[in-house]
Amino acid sequence: MSVSTSAVEQHLAALRACDRCPRMHKPVVVGRAVASRVLLVGQAPGDKEPKLGRPFAWTAGRTLFKWFHGALGWTEDDVRDRIYFAAVCRCFPGKRPGGGDRVPAPDEIANCSGWLEREFALLRPALVLPVGKLAIAQFLGERPLVETIGHQISINYRGHAADCIPLPHPSGASPWHRIEPGLTLLHRALKLVAAHPVAKNPCNLPKVR
Repeated sequence: MSVSTSAVEQHLAALRACDRCPRMHKPVVVGRAVASRVLLVGQAPGDKEPKLGRPFAWTAGRTLFKWFHGALGWTEDDVRDRIYFAAVCRCFPGKRPGGGDRVPAPDEIANCSGWLEREFALLRPALVLPVGKLAIAQFLGERPLVETIGHQISINYRGHAADCIPLPHPSGASPWHRIEPGLTLLHRALKLVAAHPVAKNPCNLPKVR
């Protein structure tokens, strides 16, 4: 039996009210209330996402949505309406003293993992798309990207079985997905996403023309 959108909305309302991590910057960034069996797991929002009110709202997001458009023919709105957006941490961690975004601390990752566990229990995703090393590590441990990108891997996350297709982070600061072997491995991963049965219609919505 599929989950209702209202149940997802209730979950997101509780998530928005989370205050477990005092070092994190509010507001909590969440995606749309999508009852999808495809779960995309990012790393953590940047400084633009809290202001714009959605995950992957800036440069990395534009690249990510280009990937999906090339693989599935979906617009950004199609992607946001058909894939549930989660993350390792849902708040902007702030900047590092030396520049760049701060990497979430282990206690912050642990605090936020409870929300991800609830989403697995609620949505029971058949396909998980972790984006970037930090997200991939939550499901597969720390491995080189060349060992994970371009592969479909069966996982069991807190008792929930799913297929996992890792993606590199679409950051403009990293050239990995633009040079070999990353370029070829990314295309291979996107083909796996497009071929996955659940990705063709994750929410039982009308097909995109």
